[in-house]
Amino acid sequence: MAKQSTMISTGTVAKNRKAHFNYAIEETVEAGLILTGAEVKSLRQGRASINESYAAPQDGALYLLNASILEYGSIGYMKHTAARPRKLLLHKKELKRLMGAVARKGYTLIPLELYFNARGIAKIKIGLGVGKNTVDRREDIKKRDWDREKRRLLKGG
Repeated sequence: MAKQSTMISTGTVAKNRKAHFNYAIEETVEAGLILTGAEVKSLRQGRASINESYAAPQDGALYLLNASILEYGSIGYMKHTAARPRKLLLHKKELKRLMGAVARKGYTLIPLELYFNARGIAKIKIGLGVGKNTVDRREDIKKRDWDREKRRLLKGG
């Protein structure tokens, strides 16, 4: 009888649920990550968090900062730091365009989703966005509540 594995081969590992609430996302880009073997195994177990993370340019490249990938349990000597900066892999044109947008006032790169694609490669979806102020957030809440009320009324009537 085959053993059931708790590994994630494809699909979402971590999602930043508050990103769309706190930022107005204008566009999204898929990027690769440079990871160690233990980090990939830990991701396959779903042990990652990108809630407080962001991407920033350093030394002519983009790095994912504050993303937490917990240590893989039975690795032995190849342990990694949970919150180390991880280099993002992008095409040169995309990299220059995103770095130019970040240099402009108010734009930031927010990780939206960390996942494995169909080929089993770890990817991260990054959004280019502007921080929302309190009024914009209130408008989003009002719109969401009205949509919910509208669905309820149409369903009941």
